[in-house]
Amino acid sequence: MKRVQLIAISVATVTAALAFYVATSFVAPPPAPILVEKTIDTTEVLVAASDISVGQIVNEGTFRWTSWPLSATSPQYITKQSGGLEMMRDLSGSVARSSLLAGEPITTLKLIKAGQGGVLAAILPQGMRAISTKIKAETAAGSLILPNDHVDVILIRRQRSKGGNEETVADTLFRNVRVIAIGQQIETKEGKKAADSSASTATLELTPRQTEMMALANSMGEITLSLRSVADMASDPAAAGGLDFNKQRGSAVRVLRYGAKSRAYGVN
Repeated sequence: MKRVQLIAISVATVTAALAFYVATSFVAPPPAPILVEKTIDTTEVLVAASDISVGQIVNEGTFRWTSWPLSATSPQYITKQSGGLEMMRDLSGSVARSSLLAGEPITTLKLIKAGQGGVLAAILPQGMRAISTKIKAETAAGSLILPNDHVDVILIRRQRSKGGNEETVADTLFRNVRVIAIGQQIETKEGKKAADSSASTATLELTPRQTEMMALANSMGEITLSLRSVADMASDPAAAGGLDFNKQRGSAVRVLRYGAKSRAYGVN
């Protein structure tokens, strides 16, 4: 290689290196992150150590303590600083009246101590009553009704008309009633899409007056439960107060089916 070519290559290399240095000098490196330590006041709150289901008996091993921001602490929470250790021992042996997720704070409203009533009494709202009625697949939406679903309660009965003929009558007793249990099942298990098909009873949440009407209806004919949409729970929160079975309604709709008349009408 000629001397002139070597000099040209050297000059080009030096020029490229100088250009690279000048270019990189104008590109400022990113600033180093600044770590600011901020102290947050916390307290020790009693929480569920694992998922707790309705009716489960809890003990000290079911709970654990976890740090919780003091500003986000509710007065209902059990804290170690306010005698929580003693309260945790007192709650041992209690029954869960509602489901709790792992890490969810424990409160006395979610637990009921032994001797203060059964699980069903614990989950029943104040002033309400629980009453059961017989069901089967064809009268309970094909066994697809689950606890906490809402239903309409329909009574199918036979009565004698004014003309002396016997007719089949369908009466809607109550609307938008909460189902507390299907058989012995009071909570929907994860992934479970249907109730136990062998369950023969449904337990409903009613007012004292509605409970009387339900007991009467159970002796008068067959009860059918009509499943409602979850969207109806907010739009139609009130249940009906019961029918006057001794009063005939002139606005009833009569349909002739297979030689038997049926009458269906609402009560709210």
